[in-house]
Amino acid sequence: MLDLALAVFHHLLIFTLFGVLVVELMLVRPGMDAAAVRRAVGVDALYGLAAVLILAVGFGRAAMTAKGWDYYVHNGFFWAKIATFALIGLLSAPPTLLFIKARRAGAALSDAEVRKVRGLVQAELALFPLLLIFAAAMARGYGSF
Repeated sequence: MLDLALAVFHHLLIFTLFGVLVVELMLVRPGMDAAAVRRAVGVDALYGLAAVLILAVGFGRAAMTAKGWDYYVHNGFFWAKIATFALIGLLSAPPTLLFIKARRAGAALSDAEVRKVRGLVQAELALFPLLLIFAAAMARGYGSF
């Protein structure tokens, strides 16, 4: 039962993270004022919480459920999934820092900053299908070494 519960929670968190990214992309647009920046900070905080929970639940699944850690540690698709998730996380850092800086200053984002953030969020969203592809391959035993 733990295996099923962790799998369901993990998948719900992944979809939550994707949804939060879509909301962030919708919020970040030219003419973004200080109030919109505050909203973006809140959405970005939810993004961070979802990401941390995904890692905790995902590694919990790998360590404590049916297949066990040994299955995952020897799978190339597992490591590709982890690397992709890390890349998505790295792409999320500049927008987070920019939002925090703008919020502290009570400032709006310039159109150039908006373009930069939108590009990074779009890149994060573009990488998301790889997570699903690597997870599906890994779950079916591909990539074992």
